[in-house]
Amino acid sequence: MTTVNTTAAVEKGDAAVGAHLVRDVSLPALVLHRQALEHNIRWMQTFVSDSGAELAPHGKTSMTPALFRRQLDAGAWGITLASATQTRAAYAHGVRRVLMANQLVGTPNMALIADLLADPGFDFYCMVDHPDNVADLGAYFASRGVRLNVMIEYGVVGGRCGCRSEQEVIALAEAIAAQPALALTGIEGYEGVIHGDHAVSGIREFAASLVRLAVQLQDSGAFAVAKPIITASGSAWYDLIAESFEAQNAAGRFLSVLRPGSYVAHDHGIYKQAQCCVLDRRSDLHEGLRPALEVWAHVQSLPEPGFAVVALGKRDVAFDAGLPVPLLRYRAGVLPAVGDDVGACKVTAVMDQHAFMTVAPGVELRVGDIISFGTSHPCLTFDKWRVGLLVDERLTVIETMGTCF
Repeated sequence: MTTVNTTAAVEKGDAAVGAHLVRDVSLPALVLHRQALEHNIRWMQTFVSDSGAELAPHGKTSMTPALFRRQLDAGAWGITLASATQTRAAYAHGVRRVLMANQLVGTPNMALIADLLADPGFDFYCMVDHPDNVADLGAYFASRGVRLNVMIEYGVVGGRCGCRSEQEVIALAEAIAAQPALALTGIEGYEGVIHGDHAVSGIREFAASLVRLAVQLQDSGAFAVAKPIITASGSAWYDLIAESFEAQNAAGRFLSVLRPGSYVAHDHGIYKQAQCCVLDRRSDLHEGLRPALEVWAHVQSLPEPGFAVVALGKRDVAFDAGLPVPLLRYRAGVLPAVGDDVGACKVTAVMDQHAFMTVAPGVELRVGDIISFGTSHPCLTFDKWRVGLLVDERLTVIETMGTCF
């Protein structure tokens, strides 16, 4: 019988601090560049603070506690998450304020949160958008002797969750008031589901209605806190939300909270395009975010002229919003590592463990070469990894960052 030495087993992307990407690391690997990462964290915190708001970055993008800590240390108000299990994972790594931008549904999930709320230092908020959920939450948390902070989610027709009219919001606030175990602490929306030729005006109108509803609820005494939260903003339109909240002086009456998440790693696809639009709209922003995330992999096969198969696939990188983007080619084991531009090459398809790539004229590849790839939609790249490798400008691993997916 063959035995396996599990202590020596190599995880996908496994590496030690001090390892070099082109010489020592088992590939494929998730790579984060320190300079770009630190720039992005500073940039967004400065942008949000200068807008008179607070930042609660969406942690579901990375589910990487080392990034949560950097964001909080830079001034983030809290961490946004999407589920009870994500919340528990973040709490286990020291996060003590969570805005769960989702409904808390199901008794086992309620139990997870109630257990965490036994810690008086844990500050938690979740969304509600239907009387059934309000009744269930009220009954469960009353049985546990715990008061739960809830926020009303306001949505758009054809969108995601959320009350579909201002009348529904007012009625839901009345239902919450009838539940002693619930405290209405704010109102929330998500503008990322607004699309089309008139998205900009539609988002501004949505933000205005969110503020108008918050004022109406506050004037009626519906909120259980003196300065309720008003929050929106994904990773594409955060500038419009910040501008709309600021223009309506939302921060004067409310705690304005923005929730972008993908900015921390940025990308070479949909958020790169979105960032270009932000910079077009805001001429005062002279520099934007920088792509910090890549996936590195070996050329595996060169079966035909002009065609390469790379050891990278759906198990390793996002493919829902665009295929991986070839960036640089390195010779395996060769130091100092000098990358050659292979941006003219193109990934045409991905399978579970393989990427098909056309090789541009003039690009000479050999089996074993290493290619760095940019991605689109970092959320669905992070979730494929147990560990990411933070590297310095010399491509030396300076930290391994575990994920909690």
